[in-house]
Amino acid sequence: QLTENIGIVLNTIEANMRTESLLEQSQSLAHELQSQQEELQQTNEELEDKARLLAEQNTEVERKNIEVENARSALEEKAEQLALTSKYKSEFLANMSHELRTPLNSLLILAQHIADNVDGNLTDKQVEYANIIRASGQDLLALINDILDLSKIESGTVSLDLADQPVTELLEDIERSFRHVAAGRGLDFSVEVEAGLPPTFQTDPKRLQQVLRNLLANAFKFTEEGSVKLRATHATSGWRSDHDELNAAAAVMAFSITDTGIGIAKSKQRLIFEAFQQADGTTSRKYGGTGLGLSIVRELVRLLHGEVAVESTPGRGSTFTVYLPLTGPVPAAAPGRVRVAPTRTRSGNGSRATAAVEPVAPAVVAAVEESALTTLPVTEVQDDRYAVRPGDRVVLIVENDLNFARVLLDIANQRRLKAVVALHGEEAVALAREFRPDAITLDIHLQDLSGWTVLDWLQHNPDTRHIPVHIVSIDEDNVRAQRSGATSALIKPAAKEALDQLFDDIQGSIERRAKRLLIVEDDETQRAQTLELCSGDDVEITTAATGAEALTALGRERFDCMVIDLGLPDISGFEVIEKVQSEVSLRGMPVVVYTAGELGRRDETRLRKIAKSVVIKDVRSPERLLEEVTHLLHRVEAELPAEKRQMLRAARAVDTALSGRRVLVVDDDIRNVFAITAVLERQRMNVLTAENGADAIAALEASTDIDIALVDVMMPGMDGFETMQRIRALPQHQTLPIIALTAKAMRGDRERCLEAGASDYISKPVDTEQLLSMLRVHLYR
Repeated sequence: QLTENIGIVLNTIEANMRTESLLEQSQSLAHELQSQQEELQQTNEELEDKARLLAEQNTEVERKNIEVENARSALEEKAEQLALTSKYKSEFLANMSHELRTPLNSLLILAQHIADNVDGNLTDKQVEYANIIRASGQDLLALINDILDLSKIESGTVSLDLADQPVTELLEDIERSFRHVAAGRGLDFSVEVEAGLPPTFQTDPKRLQQVLRNLLANAFKFTEEGSVKLRATHATSGWRSDHDELNAAAAVMAFSITDTGIGIAKSKQRLIFEAFQQADGTTSRKYGGTGLGLSIVRELVRLLHGEVAVESTPGRGSTFTVYLPLTGPVPAAAPGRVRVAPTRTRSGNGSRATAAVEPVAPAVVAAVEESALTTLPVTEVQDDRYAVRPGDRVVLIVENDLNFARVLLDIANQRRLKAVVALHGEEAVALAREFRPDAITLDIHLQDLSGWTVLDWLQHNPDTRHIPVHIVSIDEDNVRAQRSGATSALIKPAAKEALDQLFDDIQGSIERRAKRLLIVEDDETQRAQTLELCSGDDVEITTAATGAEALTALGRERFDCMVIDLGLPDISGFEVIEKVQSEVSLRGMPVVVYTAGELGRRDETRLRKIAKSVVIKDVRSPERLLEEVTHLLHRVEAELPAEKRQMLRAARAVDTALSGRRVLVVDDDIRNVFAITAVLERQRMNVLTAENGADAIAALEASTDIDIALVDVMMPGMDGFETMQRIRALPQHQTLPIIALTAKAMRGDRERCLEAGASDYISKPVDTEQLLSMLRVHLYR
């Protein structure tokens, strides 16, 4: 029993011990659960804090999104406003250009009108004053052009026209433009090209020329003695370190202009590139100007993805350097394609040439548009323009067909004639002014101007009137060619033999400096007067009193021109002219009919029948006779005696091609109407005026005898474009010649004018000679 009780006690003790152990474990577990509960509660609190923070962040993100959306909307609105502002600015530029140029147009035209002193009633001092007024107007026009140029760049309306530009031809073209400036100021001027430069590089030729010309103009302006140098080199440094495009370029080309002028203080070197700022901005400054040139340079160089920098020391001179990236791989000069050409150094004492190795430049591709300074366009043919030296015989080839131009160039070179090629009409005029060639070949169908307009300008400009012009074109209009002043006309396609004969004639005319004139006149007194009138050191004159004597002289020797009276004692002048026309060797000789009496209708018809290949003029005054003979013999007007030059001016005071023709001038500005009317009435034209498009339409509906119309583009109510469109809608005036007058401020003006119905267009301020040429050409049609 005891054992049993002891077992029970032990079991009880063991159970108690297990219970206590379980109790301890429970207490420990409870404690642990309590701890976990506390930790869980803390975690929950932390999660609640994070959730609250996340909610706050979401709210902030939503707020930021709203701000971004508002900012985006505001940015879009600003962009729309900027686009609208740019549009308004462009329209403002067009309107402002018109508003500024219109009064300038009147000022320049009337100043020239006064300076011409056609009536001869002004003193030399008064003529000088008129010339000063006109020169001041031209200076003001240049300022207006600069302001508009800078504004168009800043408004983003200037775009680049990229092309492959040969380096050497670019610099030689610029050198030619400034050589006279250097000589006039007594400065040395040199242009250098570093050996190893690529033959060509891609740029906008017009804009780069404008940059370099502005910098050179400044260099000459601020240099009173010493030199100016233009160099093209490779560059590895010199621009800002953060200029990404120059840093990333395969190579960099530098154009540097160095002068020995007044220099620029360090503190002013950044200021000078700001608009209307100068290094010396005081009221007592020595040098004038507006300070726009360098601002335009900076903006144009930015457009070209480059940079312009300056280094200068006051009193010692300045160097302006334009850095431009050469994109893509740098082309290496082909072996064996190197030529030695003179690097010309000009000074007031003459010129000298030093040998320099330059790579041969390949074909040039861009014609240069307008710039602040006169720019000679660059042609696509490697002609002789950079090889012309004093005393050389030069032929200007004006040709639309590039391959045919090369053919004519080769034929000229075979005869040891230097040849310069122009592919456009405006280029031809610029080259004629520059080179004063000995002869010109002219294609009628050019891309920008009609060849007839080019011919008319050449024939009516005293500086180029003496140059023989030979038309080579597909136009088969020999009568118009020679009545317009051409020496000869050849139809394309032309045989090699005909082209050789043409250049043989050109060469022979050039080498035969003294011209031969035959005067056929039976009246001894009249014959002596004509002989005296036409005589000169450059003319050999033969006289004949009868038709038989004239034919004998024509059979014995060659003449460059014949002046003939129709009333001869043996045979009439008509018969002499007909015999001349029947002889192939004489057919191209110009004939001037000099008669005192009026020609009847029958005689006029007879003359027209034999005028298919000669120029026949009915001359009724000594002045007109001198003018025709001087022209047909290609005598240089500047070399004639003063009294004969005065006679020529008197003969040209009234243009017979314009006299009596009716012209309608449509312009809302009375000053412009007055100025243009003064020019046209001097030519004895009958001028009708209209102040707006509606009045112009009414005038044309009421009259069918108006020969031509001048229409201003900028007019209130019905503008010039709509006016021209409505004129073209009138059945009786669908072929009426219309010349549009425009400020030429915005791109596409010319195209818009032609699309609206204009026959041609001219920009303000109007060049009176260009206007008269256009009138003559379109009235002839």
